Amino acid sequence: MKKILSLEELENSTNKTLYFTFDEKIEGIDCVTPIYADLCAKSLGDFVEISGNVKGKVLLECDLCLDKFEYELDFELDELFSKDSLLGDYEEAGQEFEIKEGQFVTDLNGEKEIDIYDLLYQSVILSFPNKKVCGINCKGREYLTEEDSITDPRLEVFNNLQINPKNS
Repeated sequence: MKKILSLEELENSTNKTLYFTFDEKIEGIDCVTPIYADLCAKSLGDFVEISGNVKGKVLLECDLCLDKFEYELDFELDELFSKDSLLGDYEEAGQEFEIKEGQFVTDLNGEKEIDIYDLLYQSVILSFPNKKVCGINCKGREYLTEEDSITDPRLEVFNNLQINPKNS
């Protein structure tokens, strides 16, 4: 499995393009199945584009009932990397660079490698829904009892807090 993309290898490849797959679980993410990514890296002069499809299943915790549920991943990855801190050069020269909707440019700051493992980790995390709900019929926390609720012991200091209004 290729986890590191060498910019030198990319520059020396046919048509300055490399194709590779990623098929393993990512540490720090509760994966049900390995994360599968079919990726293409292209050198575009001052930039490197990595694009492809990412699929897999992960376990998420429902924000309403706190139960675990499976979430299906299936999204397109399209990332742009700037070689040699060139974004600053474009800004200083007053040149414009078009970025597609939803696309960010990551400055490599002179690095000669791109960590594909880290790129996939970040992309998977960012693909999670803002509100993680196990299903449309989830009743939420109304079924939790007092014993089920989790209390942070650091907040106990506020249990005896008394607020006295100022007399003017």
